[in-house]
Amino acid sequence: MAVLLIGTLDTKGVETAFMRDRLVAAGVPVLVADAGSVGLPHFPPDIPREKVFAAGGTSLAAVAKANDRGTAVAAAARGLAKIAADLHRKGNLSGVLGLGGSAGTTIGTAAMRAVPVGIPKVMVSTLASGDVRHYVGTRDVMMLHSVVDIAGLNRISRLVLMNAADAMAGMVQGKPRPQGSGTSAPVIAATMFGVTTPCVDACRKQLEPGFEVLTFHATGTGGRTMEGLIRDGLVNGVLDLTTTELADELVGGILGAGPDRLTAAAIVGVPQVISVGALDMVNFGPPETVPEKFRDRRFHHHNANVTLMRTTPEENDRLGKAIAEKACAAKGPTAILLPLRGVSAIDREGGPFWWPEADAALFQSLRNWVYGVDVIELDCHINDPDFALAAVELLRKLLAR
Repeated sequence: MAVLLIGTLDTKGVETAFMRDRLVAAGVPVLVADAGSVGLPHFPPDIPREKVFAAGGTSLAAVAKANDRGTAVAAAARGLAKIAADLHRKGNLSGVLGLGGSAGTTIGTAAMRAVPVGIPKVMVSTLASGDVRHYVGTRDVMMLHSVVDIAGLNRISRLVLMNAADAMAGMVQGKPRPQGSGTSAPVIAATMFGVTTPCVDACRKQLEPGFEVLTFHATGTGGRTMEGLIRDGLVNGVLDLTTTELADELVGGILGAGPDRLTAAAIVGVPQVISVGALDMVNFGPPETVPEKFRDRRFHHHNANVTLMRTTPEENDRLGKAIAEKACAAKGPTAILLPLRGVSAIDREGGPFWWPEADAALFQSLRNWVYGVDVIELDCHINDPDFALAAVELLRKLLAR
């Protein structure tokens, strides 16, 4: 097994060689892949650029003829993603290490996202101090800020590149890591938000130790990550109690998880219990970031960086229909659980988001549009102990089918 070290050897050859030599000195096998496309490589790579572009569905000659940087970067990213995935599938990959600016980061992280969680991934990037969601995606990519541009070796870049190589060496040479939990316990995926934490914590405590519960923070990335793990076949059951990301996706908040949210379990056929946790809210940043068109809406200032906006009866009607359509398309056992006395910590009688008419629109829409799926209504709040108990019992029944 070897670390896949990705660099553009025409422009970052010296720096790539520095990290390669550091890894080799530590006794770590390395495969260097050249993602360059213009100048000559600084040293002969283990995986030449011709193979990289061929794996990306094109050729070095075609890339050179196109003479377009964006085309070259996209092709190299596709090629190295395929190469990394192939190496892992054959049992020959111990980690992925990359370095670069915008192009190198795009290429390196594409390869990192192509391999499973648990494979060490370190990206030294000039962009690592900014918004890196696009590069990290739903994988465990470690972004290390280069501090200075990656343009030769100096007192700063040497330290950063050395730390990156040493971090990778430490991860791949550490004690053997078990795949997953190291147990055979079935895996349950659950969604949680701060305003549904009491419910999901109670569910987790009831399910463990018979099950291993993976809890995902419903912040957009959390939902996408859970959907990906379900598609990868790593999940046996789902407690999707906090579907708030659907509200952000519908209304235009900042924590949407994309159109594929609430689809993976349905497609794969994994048993799932669905609820409506935190569908009373749409998330924005500080108050000044809320779009002008929403200025007359009901808000709750969660903290200095988070502003919550109450969903309306009309929006809840649309959310109910969306959940119903996705639930009814499920191949596996599915049920919907409704807490009639509130869907979040701030949606209860006397709370800032208590709006019975809005909740009623959500519940009635689900009743109207669901067919072939059980809808179970409980006269309690989502964070009441009875709701958690019912959710766990229902999931156990679905898993037993």
